[in-house]
Amino acid sequence: MTGQASLAATADGPFKADWGSLASQYKTPDWFRDAKFGLWAHWSAQCVPEAGDWYARNMYQQGQKQYDHHLKTYGHPADTGFMEIDNLWKAEAWNPDELLDLYKDAGAKYFVALANHHDNFDNYASKFHDWNATRVGPMKDLIGIWAKAARARGLKFGVSNHSAHAWHWFQPAYGYDPEGARAGERYDAWKLTRYDGKGKWWEGLDPQELYAGAVMPMPDGITSIKDAKAFHESHDMAWDEKPPLSNPAFVRQWYLRCKDLIDTYQPDLVYFDNNELPLGQAGLDIAAHYYNASLAKSGKVDVVINGKNLTPEHRAAMVEDVERGLRSGIEPLPWQTDTCIGDWHYNRERYTNKSYLGAEAVIHRLCDIVSKNGNLLLSIPVRGDGSIDSEERKIVEQIGTWTKRFGEAIYGTRPWTQSGEGPTQVQGGMFGESKLKPFTAQDIRFTTRGGALYATTLGRPGETVTIASLARHPVHRVEVVGHPSPLAFRQDDKGLHVTVPAGAPHDFGVALKITGRGLVSG
Repeated sequence: MTGQASLAATADGPFKADWGSLASQYKTPDWFRDAKFGLWAHWSAQCVPEAGDWYARNMYQQGQKQYDHHLKTYGHPADTGFMEIDNLWKAEAWNPDELLDLYKDAGAKYFVALANHHDNFDNYASKFHDWNATRVGPMKDLIGIWAKAARARGLKFGVSNHSAHAWHWFQPAYGYDPEGARAGERYDAWKLTRYDGKGKWWEGLDPQELYAGAVMPMPDGITSIKDAKAFHESHDMAWDEKPPLSNPAFVRQWYLRCKDLIDTYQPDLVYFDNNELPLGQAGLDIAAHYYNASLAKSGKVDVVINGKNLTPEHRAAMVEDVERGLRSGIEPLPWQTDTCIGDWHYNRERYTNKSYLGAEAVIHRLCDIVSKNGNLLLSIPVRGDGSIDSEERKIVEQIGTWTKRFGEAIYGTRPWTQSGEGPTQVQGGMFGESKLKPFTAQDIRFTTRGGALYATTLGRPGETVTIASLARHPVHRVEVVGHPSPLAFRQDDKGLHVTVPAGAPHDFGVALKITGRGLVSG
């Protein structure tokens, strides 16, 4: 227990709002362990400028690329703040049915939609926060519409909640330019109140509720961009999960908003962009409520919470997420990688310079992750208007060409005694994917299902696939997944050597189905 008072009003049940209770009773549901692959729409008003990640924060920091973009495109942040970008977000080209048809066809088994980001805007019909997508911007219940479309296609539906950090992340909105013609003039968040909205589009809304209050704004007297940057990095990037003592109302409001999200939309998965759980006791209260509510509804806990950097004693309480990272070996408990083919928020430069993560790399990472008892949650950046660009569409379609042929080696599988073999080393940990070298056809990943062992090459092989790990295991039959005809093979002290027909592999690799007595336990 943290010693903090519970916010209560949670569903009754066996789960109590403490780590010991959560960890001793929770078990990851089979649907998640079988699903393996999810797609994510990390979509908010920050996608409108098409200028990449953290726009709502960086536009308030002179010297940042997004600040320059905002100044040129929309005006000075003292005059045109991020709340105006919320209003510009219309989602006019959004077709969730078409997108989810595309994602299901690519092999996704679950879909996650961003419910709110650090910019403190709710993408649903929030009962406790006026700054939401039914009152500003799209004028639609985005989460409700996403949920209906996903479930109509048999996909599990999840939401991501990032708003617990808004209280510190948005503090630059209360700052000012340290240099230049308007040096010292505070930005819009500092000066706007509910009463300033009379006769404007935001009449009745309080900007302070959006920007989360000036709890540690940049002090007067800073006169250099370098010093302003140092201040923001040292004062308002509090990435621990302790509730802010200076803003207890924010914690209560976050709890009410999150509970409303869970109760109204009943998601199958809640992803928290937090280390462990958000905001101390408030996060524990939400977790206990979510698990108990699921148990009351279905007779079992059939939901998933994702959090990051779990301590060993808390690892069983939820499903750990490794942002933009991998694992070096098989994990005893299910886990998840979340990553993106580009920037989290849509960046037009990714399209123009063709720098998206390609479908081949996605498939190879999927195979590596699944072999180690993990799932892959992949974000496809959505433009402000609700569409995806042609390069993204091509990548999603290419992913589907592989999953349709070889998905049997992925879905519903479990790890073997070892995850794989091959020359490419994989380093575990958060944000480690940037260090990953491209896989090769000599890199092989193993999974098991129904008494069969699956061996997948991470690249197009030659006419012979050699699996060194199977030099001494008794092998009776080898097939290409999806083709029941047996393949010729031989074994020696260097491994299992399988002759693969020329037309069998995909450009991304080939999955082999291997059977033999005692090869797979159970």
